[in-house]
Amino acid sequence: MSAPTFDLVILGSGPVGCALALGLARSCAQPERIALMGPDPAPRADGQAIDPRALALNHGSRQLLRHLGAWPAHAADILTVHVSQAGHLGRTLIDQAELGVPRLGCVVAYDALLDALHAAVSRSGVRRITERPARPLAGSPVTMQLAEGALSAHIALISDGARPQGVHREYGQQAVLATIQADAPITGRAFERFTRSGPLALLPHPAGSKLYSLVWCVPPDQAQATAQLPDEAFNQALQAAFGQRLGCLRRLGAAHTFPLSMHAGPSIQGQGVVAVGNAAQTLHPVAGQGLNLGLRDAAQLAHALQPWLAAPAADTVQPLLAQYARQRRLDRGLTLAITDTLPRVFATDNPLMRHAGGLGLAALDVLPVLRKPLARHLLQGQRL
Repeated sequence: MSAPTFDLVILGSGPVGCALALGLARSCAQPERIALMGPDPAPRADGQAIDPRALALNHGSRQLLRHLGAWPAHAADILTVHVSQAGHLGRTLIDQAELGVPRLGCVVAYDALLDALHAAVSRSGVRRITERPARPLAGSPVTMQLAEGALSAHIALISDGARPQGVHREYGQQAVLATIQADAPITGRAFERFTRSGPLALLPHPAGSKLYSLVWCVPPDQAQATAQLPDEAFNQALQAAFGQRLGCLRRLGAAHTFPLSMHAGPSIQGQGVVAVGNAAQTLHPVAGQGLNLGLRDAAQLAHALQPWLAAPAADTVQPLLAQYARQRRLDRGLTLAITDTLPRVFATDNPLMRHAGGLGLAALDVLPVLRKPLARHLLQGQRL
């Protein structure tokens, strides 16, 4: 059998795939034996964003990206998070000082993050293949067909964002995304407000001190209608849902909608094939954990493969991949449970459940023994 074309190939050049490539390249004497497959970021037209999302990256993700040399130039710090429930008493405030960190996290523009990651990959020595990836055939070696010929590798790491097969839940919600200007901003404070329709988050925006990134979860039949409201009507609806904590709220530019659902599948998808990030789990955006969990996948997988990269061989890698999957089980399970439970508990029509939710927020606020473990998990996940 001929030697594989590469030691490993990463299918998907989004944030998780790029971070994985950078982490592996740091442990590899021949980074050109690593291939990252996927299109380059699309060119910007007149400064317009290709992807409108702003991403909340926690403290652990910020440390990882800075270590990889891929931190974007502009970011907005999150120092505190205010959690409340519309129409009920009880709230929780999570503060960076209590956790002994300089910030809980940061908000960055998706495009800026992707540009920083691709620039770092171009300096790393990793081979770039800009063809859109197809799913590989598991085996020894792993193989896949390209437009011109075939490619083989000891292992294939899937980070293409395709929804995994396994556990699936629909939330009856879509996310309305927009940039909001506030008359009375609170420096460094992010808000998570649970409403009857779903969570509503306002995050400090990297483009300005008075700006916030809105993630407003509403039923699908309301999402498009809400996004297409004229500015004044949109502002009135948002103000009614959020309240007056930031003064008068005004939408800047267009709103966008994204469908929401949860999908989770196994990390190991065949001999020599591993899924990470959204290819392993797609989460509800509550608490902003999806990308953070995917970056932890990438960091731990790169660490697990360090000894193998010194002498790559198909027959020695599978035990390391199995060990990686076991080590990721607790972090994945807890994060999935948190992001799956919160939007369903607080969006219920059951008044007892909603009152219980308010009491839970109040208990978290007055009892550090309850608040700190949850905050610590959201800050950096479970690390083994």
